[in-house]
Amino acid sequence: MSGGSLSLVDTGVEMPLFPLRVVLFDGGRLPLQIFETRYLDMVGRCMKASEPFGVVLIRAGSDARLGEGWQQPDIFEVGTEGHIVDFNQLPNGQLGIVVRGGRKFRVLSTREQSDYLLLGKVQYLPPEPELVVGTEHQDLVEILKQLTKHPAVEKLGLEIDFSDARSVGARLAELLPIEPEIKQSLLKLQLPRERLAELARLVHKLRG
Repeated sequence: MSGGSLSLVDTGVEMPLFPLRVVLFDGGRLPLQIFETRYLDMVGRCMKASEPFGVVLIRAGSDARLGEGWQQPDIFEVGTEGHIVDFNQLPNGQLGIVVRGGRKFRVLSTREQSDYLLLGKVQYLPPEPELVVGTEHQDLVEILKQLTKHPAVEKLGLEIDFSDARSVGARLAELLPIEPEIKQSLLKLQLPRERLAELARLVHKLRG
C-alpha cells in the first residue's frame, strides 16, 4: 500500500515496548491481561509516572519466553502509544488493564533490559490531517455503526466521531476481521482518505 510521508517530528525518546499480535490505533481501547513479571513491573512504572508504553505488532517469533535460546520477536517499526486508562484484578487473579491508543511512532532501535523487557528508541510521527468523511464513504460509516452494536464492542466504550475520517478509519481497521499485517499496513498510512479508500477495497473483498 502507498501512504503519506512518514516524516518524524522529534529527535527520539526511549519507551518500553509491548510486542503483541494486535494493532492499536489512536483512540482505540485494548484490554490486556498482565502476568509476566517484566510487564507487571512495566505497568507499575508507567502508572506511577503517568507515562505510556509502546504497542508494536510482532512480525515473527513470540513474545512469550520459551526457555533457553529464546530471542526477542521481530517487530514492525510503526507502533502506537498505549496509555493505561483502567485496571482491575481478573477472576483468575491476574492483572487486567485497558489501554487507550495515542500517538503513532517509528521504532529506530531497541535494547533488552536485564529482565527481558524490550525498550525502544522511538520518534513520533506527525498528526494525521483532519478530514470529513465524504459521501463516497458513507457506507463505511454505516458498517462501523453496525459493528459498534455488538456487545463485545459496546463494552469497550469507544469514542467515535462518525464525521471524522481519522476516527472512522481507525475504528473500522480495528474492528474488521482482517489479518494483523493488513491492520498494520493501514496504521502506517498517514492520510485518512487513503485509509478509507483501502478499507472500502477490503470491505468489497470481504463481501465477495
